Amino acid sequence: MKTTQLKELYLKFFESKNHKRIASASLIPENDPSVLFTTAGMHPLVPFLLGHPHPSGKRLCDNQICIRTGDIDEVGDASHLTFFEMLGNWSLGEYFKEEAISWSFEFLTGKDWLNLPIDKLAVTCFAGDKDAPRDTVAANSWRKLGVADDRIAFLQKEDNWWGPAGEIGPCGPDSEMFYWTGHDLAPKVFDPKDKHWVEIWNDVFMQYNKNKDGTFTPLAQKNVDTGLGVERVAMVLQGKTNVYEIHQLHKILETVKEIANVSGHPTHEQINSLRIITDHIRASTFILGDHRGITPSNMDQGYILRRFVRRIIRHLRLLGAKYSGKPLTPMLAEVVIDLYKDEYPMLNERRDFILTELKREETKFRETLENGLKMFDKIVASKDKEGQSKTALSKEDAFLLYQSYGFPIEMIEELAKEQKISVDTAGFEEEYKKHQELSRVGAEKKFKGGLADSSEMTTKLHTATHLLGEALRQVLGNEIKQKGSNITPERLRFDFNFDRKLTPEEIKKIESIVNMKIKEALDVTRSEMSFEQAKEMGAQAEFGAKYPPIVSVYCVGEFSKEICGGPHVGNLRELGHFKILKEESSAQGVRRIKAVLE
Repeated sequence: MKTTQLKELYLKFFESKNHKRIASASLIPENDPSVLFTTAGMHPLVPFLLGHPHPSGKRLCDNQICIRTGDIDEVGDASHLTFFEMLGNWSLGEYFKEEAISWSFEFLTGKDWLNLPIDKLAVTCFAGDKDAPRDTVAANSWRKLGVADDRIAFLQKEDNWWGPAGEIGPCGPDSEMFYWTGHDLAPKVFDPKDKHWVEIWNDVFMQYNKNKDGTFTPLAQKNVDTGLGVERVAMVLQGKTNVYEIHQLHKILETVKEIANVSGHPTHEQINSLRIITDHIRASTFILGDHRGITPSNMDQGYILRRFVRRIIRHLRLLGAKYSGKPLTPMLAEVVIDLYKDEYPMLNERRDFILTELKREETKFRETLENGLKMFDKIVASKDKEGQSKTALSKEDAFLLYQSYGFPIEMIEELAKEQKISVDTAGFEEEYKKHQELSRVGAEKKFKGGLADSSEMTTKLHTATHLLGEALRQVLGNEIKQKGSNITPERLRFDFNFDRKLTPEEIKKIESIVNMKIKEALDVTRSEMSFEQAKEMGAQAEFGAKYPPIVSVYCVGEFSKEICGGPHVGNLRELGHFKILKEESSAQGVRRIKAVLE
């Protein structure tokens, strides 16, 4: 069964259980600064998990594209990917554990569905701790369906607890489903540490809210959030031993082999490089294909993208791929685009942008690579403190090559081995951890709060973005469209299309319009309608964003109308005084405003 067939079968199954199909959200979370990428289907739905009504109802199903970098060092094994597709079904305060588990079991084992043998299935449940009790309800649900006690394992929070998306928010215990991928019979007793048991599905029971002080309180609305890994289940259904053998990934990997002139039976090291390149070029292509226009940089999503591309180039070098002046990454991206363009048209629409950015980044890094190699030779040729030839690279040498030239430690070790010298890897790790800690603290400072917490201040600032958008159109012209936003409890950030710096007079006029509307104490009302009806009534929408057939439209009196899914105040009198702190360039043709409520 191909991945397209699997996805359609899953969505039809849950439609038969009265779920409404919704579209995949962007890879770049909207209004959720707690994460860089959408790592699960829950991120776009956080407001609805907290009780905000969803325009499509209380039962939903979707196929969400995701990126996770936490397991990047595991990429290259049989099942880990940074980019993947996740099928999910949702209950927003309706059904709970028993129904969710029953339907998961039915889809996996039912003759009309996947028809997987029960003797190759095993599950995990939450073992319980000081925050929440042992999940006997989930375990008993599996037992009733015929899962043996020896195939049910109870694990702690690090393995069987999901969420919140950021530091605070909805979360809860989960129950994970595993499939035996070994060639022999599945062991009677389930050992989750055995790598032949591959996790394929996860049912999350969001029944708690994590608070700022680290405590957990029960949610008024208990939700179900599930995630089935498309690539892993396709691997099982196609009888493959690793995810890189399924159709699309195999096609990409074979192209990598062709470009790198890898033939015969690749070594373990070559297989690892082939898989890393395959995964990373797919992830890079989808990031560049997002309408928010992420490009390689040293910040946020752009940093992750740059890391992917540079890792690709390094592993192409390890494979011995010949570079004759024509960048190789755009050639690989063409394959990804052609494989996925029917399901994800934005890849084809942004083909030129994707290929141009990859070419630019590869060319730039190859120049850095050459300079870094010259620096490496210079370091090796220098003398140590005693005036002797170097027998080892110091931690400072290694970190210089890493930080200034983008050399991963593995590449530094490889180069050093060729020169028959060692590397102070332990010292490097110390320096790297210091670097990570500084980055982490900076990230926490930057990404604290956000719509994921639905706090009072965040809700007010989110409402204020509606006023700001309309004020911009009145001052600068009706062609102004939102190009993105980022909201924390401390401030709002609003991106919009415009090709020049705003004048002080324009900024003052925009502020004045917003504050005038706040003084008028206009009501904020919500209506549900089709996307077409919303457009006909003049409701604003974010440029390039995808919307479901039924949407929520928020009207601020007669002043503004906007398609939106976030939380809002009921009346503008709750907002206070609006003040613009800064207006600056965000990207070519895009301006950014940062503002607060006083």
